[in-house]
Amino acid sequence: MNAAGTETLSGATLSGQMVEGEHRLALRIYYEDTDAGGIVYYARYLQFAERARTEILRLAGIEQTKLRDSHDVIFAVSRCEVTYRRPARLDDLVEVRSRLVGLRGAKLSAVQTVWRAGEELVRVAVDVAAVRGDGRPTRIPAPVRAALEPFVQQPFVQPLEQG
Repeated sequence: MNAAGTETLSGATLSGQMVEGEHRLALRIYYEDTDAGGIVYYARYLQFAERARTEILRLAGIEQTKLRDSHDVIFAVSRCEVTYRRPARLDDLVEVRSRLVGLRGAKLSAVQTVWRAGEELVRVAVDVAAVRGDGRPTRIPAPVRAALEPFVQQPFVQPLEQG
């Protein structure tokens, strides 16, 4: 672990980084991410977004297994809206950019985008709910809320270009 609480491998930070209030996580597109034509399968973008949200929690000092074990709380997606603009392809290097835009009660909201070489490919708007082990919603625990508050920003949403 480094000073920010993130793991490193040969000096590379595995949890991404915060840049101007936005979390950025680089990912390579592997064969397993694509269909027979070498284009990223649509559902993989949701997995990329999930991975990025997990790394934001990690940067905030929150490990999901400890959250479950100590507070009986997990995060579950309660709403997700995806706009697909352009496809990513096998061997592309993409960046998932995430902005936490809301934190209230039992809900955390984020806007996440996937970029390749300065071009926005996909936009995901997602709400996750804090739920107990029995599946019932619960307020986000105070220490978790306090750790996440510095990461919450106003949404920076560039409109998708037409055509």
